[in-house]
Amino acid sequence: MIDIESSLQQTIGQGFKELFGTEVPVTDISLQPTRKDFEGTHTFVTFPFAKAAKKNPAETARLLGEYLKEKSHLISSFNVVQGFLNLSIADEAWIEVFKSMAADPEFGMQPSNGQTVMVEYSSPNTNKPLHLGHLRNNFLGYSVAQILEANGYKVIKANLVNDRGIHICKSMLAYEKFGNGENPESSGLKGDHLVGDYYVKFENERRKQWNNIKEKAEREYKKMYLPHKERERKQIDIITKVIIDTYKSDNENAKPVSIDEYDKLIRSLLEKKYNDIISNPSYIGNTFESLLKDEPHVEIPYEVKEFLNEEFQKLINESERLVPLIYEAQQMLVKWEKGDEETVALWRKMNGWVYEGFDQTYKRMGVDFDKMYYESNTYVLGKDIVEEGLAKGVFFKKENGSVWIDLTAEGLDEKLVLRADGTSVYITQDLGTADLKYKDFGMDKSIYVVGNEQDYHFNVLFAILKKLGKHYAEGSYHLSYGMVDLPTGRMKSREGTVVDADDLMEEMVQTATIRTQELGKIEEFTEEGAKVLYEMLGIGALKYFLLKVDPRKRMLFNPDEAIELQGHTATFIQYTHARISTILRKSEQTGVEKQFSSLTRLHPVERDVIALLATLPDRIKEAGNNYTPSVLSQYAYELAKEYNRFFAEVSIFNADTAEEKSFRVALSAQVGKTIRKSMSLLGIQVPERM
Repeated sequence: MIDIESSLQQTIGQGFKELFGTEVPVTDISLQPTRKDFEGTHTFVTFPFAKAAKKNPAETARLLGEYLKEKSHLISSFNVVQGFLNLSIADEAWIEVFKSMAADPEFGMQPSNGQTVMVEYSSPNTNKPLHLGHLRNNFLGYSVAQILEANGYKVIKANLVNDRGIHICKSMLAYEKFGNGENPESSGLKGDHLVGDYYVKFENERRKQWNNIKEKAEREYKKMYLPHKERERKQIDIITKVIIDTYKSDNENAKPVSIDEYDKLIRSLLEKKYNDIISNPSYIGNTFESLLKDEPHVEIPYEVKEFLNEEFQKLINESERLVPLIYEAQQMLVKWEKGDEETVALWRKMNGWVYEGFDQTYKRMGVDFDKMYYESNTYVLGKDIVEEGLAKGVFFKKENGSVWIDLTAEGLDEKLVLRADGTSVYITQDLGTADLKYKDFGMDKSIYVVGNEQDYHFNVLFAILKKLGKHYAEGSYHLSYGMVDLPTGRMKSREGTVVDADDLMEEMVQTATIRTQELGKIEEFTEEGAKVLYEMLGIGALKYFLLKVDPRKRMLFNPDEAIELQGHTATFIQYTHARISTILRKSEQTGVEKQFSSLTRLHPVERDVIALLATLPDRIKEAGNNYTPSVLSQYAYELAKEYNRFFAEVSIFNADTAEEKSFRVALSAQVGKTIRKSMSLLGIQVPERM
């Protein structure tokens, strides 16, 4: 295919040499799209080169324009606006460009570059269904994977499932206490929704326990009029006693060790808070210095008393994690880690239900994975990397035996990588998993699709990998994306906080069904065909709306706006594709010839459509380089708009000549193919009829 831009750059470079006696590297010569209010398609800005040409910008542009028109068969005309040289490409050149792209079924796609990239996305917890945030994550990850494949990469789509930990044990414990043998079949629920209901049940029961403890503790605290030393001891005793009493009342066989653990936790927590109090001069003032001495009968100043009251409330809130139900969940996690048969069997059963539910959700989303990783297999990884880091002097041990890394030089903090008791933290696991993934696939790049609340975590992870000398660190990238909000009052879940992905997808399909039926024109569809169409429109609208916004931005998802037939929506683009398919069917039925070899003239709107079609390779490259599917969603929208302008301004089947008719049908086919390809890279299907 004629590379118009490259050819023009070469000729402009030659023009500088012949006209002005100066060498300008081709790499310094760039062209930009001509503004819509000026004639032309390509614009060369001469201001930066006026000094080299020893002419003012307008004169430089004029001379170059005349040179190009004489020397290049690509240029039909030019105009100068100050120092802007606007170039119009000859119709014959556009026709050759069109013929080349129409003859290439892989137009826009790059050949293999020999590199492998892993795109890790989804990463759900197995204690509840996927939610609205997961929709953006999955659509983004899948689309980026498709786009990178179109850019010549071998792509591995990976999913790291968070299938272990305290959050999983919460659902398991609630099911053990309240499940009575319920299962997805008996409940009529998807497995992930059933397990999610028990997670909600756990949280509700925990809240009840905590409210009981809090009320008792606050009543006792209000009775106190004691010097500060006794007051401190009383605070410890009250909270510890209430928690222990509550635990005993719920657990007849409570062991003394659990009581001791509660006592230690409360005391250490309160000691930390007390240290905060005595080091805060804005609340304490000079009179508080006497409280630091061993004088138990000193009266506490009013402002300090108020501060202590505030701190007590904070202490109460932070102690919430110590309620008996939480303790039981922690004990269940310990049993799981020790391989207790009953606990592991329950874990496998409930996770199995969740995976069946996830599979249904992923299928409806239209996403898939090449490799599944499970935290239950990877959480022990990374400890050998810690040993490696200690040996290299990258990590250091503190007196209590915990292992840390100092990242202050990188603008980060000191970071714990191994606890004093030898247990790992999340960063340890991620170090091990990164190593495992590289051993499995030896990829050149590793893309983590994770929300922007984890920005700091990934900065730390990549900094550690670099300090350890892991060569794959350079290819690691965090594709950070913003949260998705819904209009106020829309679609509250059972918890009232998070919208389930299944519920939102179902609402979108139902909305598409109602809107399509209201418009009519579905008489040609069978009942099954209509269902396929509604699904395509509803899920397509959802995907497109979530992908058309730059992933780094927080966004507001409006279900009503997403399904509109007009505007920046998938429905508008899908309708345009269906319109083109109708035209192509009619051309087959009427026997339109596919020959336009002697065509030399184009309508202005035809030029514009070809020019836009020709940018597909650059748009795919841009989307891949920046991991931004919104580039292609915008392109598909622009192309659909331009085609509808073409459809309004020229007649296809009543064209003046047979060649014009043939060309316009072929142009329509190429637009349809390009829309289909662009939307496919977004993971969106387009219908043949609507």
